[in-house]
Amino acid sequence: MLQSLKTYSTEKIISLLLSMATNSSNENLVRMTYLMELIPKKDYYRERIRWIRQLIRENHPSIEFPRRILRDLHPNQRDKWISNLAVNHLLSGTNKRKAWLDREGYYPPSTVVISPTMRCNLNCYGCYAGDYDKSLELTRDEIDSVLMQMKEMGVYFAVISGGEPFFKEDIFDIFAKHSDMAFLVFTHGGLIDEKMVQRLIEVGNVMPAFSLEGYEKETDERRGPGHFAKVMRAMDLLREAGLSFCGSFTQTSKNTDIITDGDYIDLLVDKGCSALWLFSYVPVGRQPDLKLMPTPEQRDLMRRRTVDFRASKPMIIVDFWNDGPIISGCIAGGRKYFHINANGDIEPCVFCHFAVDNIRRTTLKEALRSPLFRDIRERQGQHENLLRPCMLIDHPEVGRELFQSPGVYATHNGAEQIFTSLSQSMDCYSAHYAEIADQAWEKEFCGSAVQRKKLLCGNKP
Repeated sequence: MLQSLKTYSTEKIISLLLSMATNSSNENLVRMTYLMELIPKKDYYRERIRWIRQLIRENHPSIEFPRRILRDLHPNQRDKWISNLAVNHLLSGTNKRKAWLDREGYYPPSTVVISPTMRCNLNCYGCYAGDYDKSLELTRDEIDSVLMQMKEMGVYFAVISGGEPFFKEDIFDIFAKHSDMAFLVFTHGGLIDEKMVQRLIEVGNVMPAFSLEGYEKETDERRGPGHFAKVMRAMDLLREAGLSFCGSFTQTSKNTDIITDGDYIDLLVDKGCSALWLFSYVPVGRQPDLKLMPTPEQRDLMRRRTVDFRASKPMIIVDFWNDGPIISGCIAGGRKYFHINANGDIEPCVFCHFAVDNIRRTTLKEALRSPLFRDIRERQGQHENLLRPCMLIDHPEVGRELFQSPGVYATHNGAEQIFTSLSQSMDCYSAHYAEIADQAWEKEFCGSAVQRKKLLCGNKP
């Protein structure tokens, strides 16, 4: 049967996958992995699929994520995420990205973060995007052009940030036009009501990620009175409609005890969160405050607790800073992603507020070939300890050198602070964390494939 299936077209495989998508049993999930294995040409992706198949057979907690997609999701969202993310982006897309590598000489990024508007009705302290002009906004045609260029490279997954993306009135028109793509939208959640839930059902290809700071006290302190209740209500609306969503959490020195507590993760699971995105506060944006940075000890605690949660909680967890060993270090500068801000500036990372190119005067292909982005990618391979991947907080001297590169400009007033007035403090922070991270790297990892797998899955209880 397997041999005969190899003659099937991708369209027929998608049809078979969708027909099987109402059954969330382990046996059916295993059968679906065999179908998915027929699409990618790269050995890496086939090996990943076989690894997932083994996790299914072991009944690993992380498999609850795809099981919930099949069992609980509204059929329109379920079918869109199978066809758009699993097939178009991860499976067929990798073949298209490999062809791009052969033709253009570099492998495309896995995603692009786009901030379509800087409009927002909140005034959160420490907001990484807080110093951009709130009047900045990309036109529908500009966003459409970026998405078309992404698909030409084989990239069918876009991350939407801001500002508050749902303030852009025509954002759903963009989602509908690019119905073959999957969109992850970082939102504060305050605009989601019954009407918007219906629009999310109609397009099917959008997954919101709600920003939280902890419980009601911590969230309302940063985002305004009553905001936590709005987010909880939005989560309830989506769960009741059968729509999947994520949580997003910025770790600070003030809330580390919450995000490292299993009870908080359980709250998010009970509300219906499918995944959790973890970020660390970086002193960029609105009124940079070094005291908000998680201490080196807190950052290491978060890393270790994430391993524990992956082994025990039915949720996908992505830790933007501490997952370096999984993804081989920093992903900025087009290695795995880059950021297009609401002014069109093409930034290496959402936290690196400098650029040499803008979508209004260059293509994504040209930007990826720029000396700045090439320099960033070359430097990424020079750091042996993948627990210290970042050019801002782990190797700040690198960030300062890049900021001084020819043609580089700050993308908003004050963006240079992390490289100037805060430079000595960043050096001290990185040196302190290096003492912890170097010891952990030597003891726990040292490039071991076994430890890499442990970081991905945790130790199954």
